[in-house]
Amino acid sequence: MKVKKYDLVVIGTGSAMNIVDPMLRRNPSMKVAVIDKDDPGGICLTRGCIPTKILLYPAELFREIERAPKFGIDVEVKKVDFEKVMGRMRKLIDRDIEMIRKGLSHAPNIDYYPHPASFVAPYTLKVAGKLIKGDMIFLCTGSKPYIPPIKGLEKVGYHTSDTILRIKKQPKSLIIVGGGYIAAEFGHFFSAMGTDVTIVGRNPQFLPQEEPEISALVKREMSKYLRLVTNHEVVEVEKGLTGKKKVIAINRATGKRVSFTAEEILIAAGRASNSDILHPEKGGIKTDKKGWIIVNEYLETSQPNVWAFGDAIGVHLFKHVANYESLVVYYNAVLKRRMKVDYHAVPHAVFTYPEVASVGMREKEAIMKYGEKGILIGIERYEDTAKGEAMGVKDYFVKVIVKRDDMRILGAHIIGPQASVLIQEIINLMYTEDESAYPLMDAMHIHPALSEVVERAFGSLMPPKHYHHVLTEHFGLPEK
Repeated sequence: MKVKKYDLVVIGTGSAMNIVDPMLRRNPSMKVAVIDKDDPGGICLTRGCIPTKILLYPAELFREIERAPKFGIDVEVKKVDFEKVMGRMRKLIDRDIEMIRKGLSHAPNIDYYPHPASFVAPYTLKVAGKLIKGDMIFLCTGSKPYIPPIKGLEKVGYHTSDTILRIKKQPKSLIIVGGGYIAAEFGHFFSAMGTDVTIVGRNPQFLPQEEPEISALVKREMSKYLRLVTNHEVVEVEKGLTGKKKVIAINRATGKRVSFTAEEILIAAGRASNSDILHPEKGGIKTDKKGWIIVNEYLETSQPNVWAFGDAIGVHLFKHVANYESLVVYYNAVLKRRMKVDYHAVPHAVFTYPEVASVGMREKEAIMKYGEKGILIGIERYEDTAKGEAMGVKDYFVKVIVKRDDMRILGAHIIGPQASVLIQEIINLMYTEDESAYPLMDAMHIHPALSEVVERAFGSLMPPKHYHHVLTEHFGLPEK
């Protein structure tokens, strides 16, 4: 079979495309193959962060409207049109997908292959019955929903974060299996739409990646509008007598079996590698035991001139991290400047109600590295600022961690309105040369604005033991 040769082969149409345009501008004569078995645009656009945030905004509006009577506003939500909410999301996403598809299909230097691909030899792939070879290859293949081995699950049927976005009819009840970001966000959305939601997570801590006191507060607040069960392992699913789906779980602390029933089940137990489709071993590309592609600190795989980034390497599964990694690959692969990846301040947000945002180290990590005497922790509640009081919010807070001797910012954790926006001021400082908190502390902050809660958190720095005393005795906030 004849082999078609390319200067560059790109697998995945997400963040890898950040590199293709500048490469073509540098060398307009180069020939590029772009391969994607799914709709173009990458997971973030097609079935990840963008469609879910389109759904979560009306959910947030609904929760805010519920608070209106507190401020003397008599308002009533007559109806939540689930089909309209879902339809708007699909219309916006499908428009963008189609625009990208047309761009790829008509680009003069790009051959677009909307099919699965797999390695047959180093630098050589089979796609749509053809053999292609690339001098350079970018692997930005994304990931897939992880499906735990639960008895009866395949027989009864379930949704994932992929399929749930295409449903037309709103389920009256929904069981979400998982206790992380995806479970939290879909739980928030469906409960706001009027679905009876139960979240069942195996970890003792809901949102285990967050600080314990933040996770505890999220659990308390979300439990006001859905059922939230932690430390329970789902072991079996079966069809109930009424046609509903029955989920059986074991309490990991007591061993007691409990069951939950609902119309639908959503599996939100994390993400898994999909490199099995690619057969990277035939291309001389090493993977770890879970299938994630192994890269060095420059994001190069075990095969020279083959680079991997984004979800494919299983390090930080966030779109903003993949975008950053694409810049690292561009410097290393194209500009030939040696640039190492730096994950010291990877931020993330959980768009629940309340919203959560985090960057850098958690308290436990900071103490392990620098000791209790080596760090300081600051905390400020929203309600103790003028804007927070005006908003009528209670118990939400900003937590910051700094290195005691030089005031270097180690981490920050926020729960409350606009957490993802407020934390950016801290993130930006963590990317300066000395990562110092002083510019933030010295800067003038608008009064009364919500940003004052961040400023005041840095103005209340204290040793960890004192912080926990303040947290429980003075603020009455839960630690776990």
